[in-house]
Amino acid sequence: MRGRVLTVAGLLAVAGAALWQVPASGQSAARPAASRVSTANPRTPDGRPDFQGTYDLATLTPLERPATLANKETFTREEASSLEKQSAERRARQNAPIDKNRAAPPIGGDGSTGAAGNVGGYNAFWIDNGTSYFIVNGEPRTSIIVEPRSGKVPQLTATAQQRNAARVVQTTSDQQESTDPGLDPTPGAYDDPERRPLAERCLIGFGSTSGPPALPVLYNNLHSIVQTKDTIIIMNEMVHDARIVRMNAEHLPPTVRKWMGDSVGRWDGDTLVVDTTNFTDKTRFRGSSADLHVVERFSRLDGKTLLYRFTVSDPSTWVSAWTGEYIWPQTDTLIYEYACHEGNYALENILRGARQRDADDAKKRTAR
Repeated sequence: MRGRVLTVAGLLAVAGAALWQVPASGQSAARPAASRVSTANPRTPDGRPDFQGTYDLATLTPLERPATLANKETFTREEASSLEKQSAERRARQNAPIDKNRAAPPIGGDGSTGAAGNVGGYNAFWIDNGTSYFIVNGEPRTSIIVEPRSGKVPQLTATAQQRNAARVVQTTSDQQESTDPGLDPTPGAYDDPERRPLAERCLIGFGSTSGPPALPVLYNNLHSIVQTKDTIIIMNEMVHDARIVRMNAEHLPPTVRKWMGDSVGRWDGDTLVVDTTNFTDKTRFRGSSADLHVVERFSRLDGKTLLYRFTVSDPSTWVSAWTGEYIWPQTDTLIYEYACHEGNYALENILRGARQRDADDAKKRTAR
């Protein structure tokens, strides 16, 4: 199931009627590096590879390799199939009806993984992490990150650790739930209406779903590409973010900062290279600074599949640059409007609940 409450939208009308193409038939094994790009791929009138279409980024492959897999970069087909079966069984259990007589969770949650200590957030109905591990060069990958070979994001620099520790007010797009203010007096991003995270305000998708780098998250995994000679638009289903890539252009002046940075593109043979700088420090991808620099490479494996590769660097944040890659399979699934907006109607009830809590606390103090 994809997304929050969704309604059909005409948002992609700007993309033109030529957006939708043949659906992907599954995860295709990539050819060896020397012959990855097919000579039978669709072309635009100016002779460039035609990347237009809608792609489903959902995958069971995580960004970082689990510690239990250490330096194991790939699965065997049998291992991947077994894990995919386990995932399907787990999803079936999570989608089963909930016991109506279940007890309420303890105040502050039980401490397990989940929103606010597993008090509750999205239930399994909304989550779409895909059904398979993606395959490159005939091998199922254990992580999206390929460099470093550990499959892990490099360590934060001492500067980044100090900088992030000093950020009491977090406005990052993937901000985690804060603790209950009744249990922890330290203010968090959810303890003041002026501190609500960017993703909740629907200014940008959480978890770098819109990028760059564009990463699979929990739902709304569709991305559409619209292409002309001078401009390429990458439209993201979550929060209807649209990245505009200006081809063969210069970056904007450093005084101009944007949520998703300033993206300029060029062709390297049949590979689209997108260079993005000029980020605002308010998005703070994984604790990054405004000096974040992302280089993306899009190439075709066949007529229905893209290989997406990216390199992230920020010397003040990570001790080294890091690189990832994964498959973008084409789909004929339609994109729907992400029914969310800055402010969010739910904020009214959040504020009303906070004022009720203030009133209740005042009564308790008066009763003493």
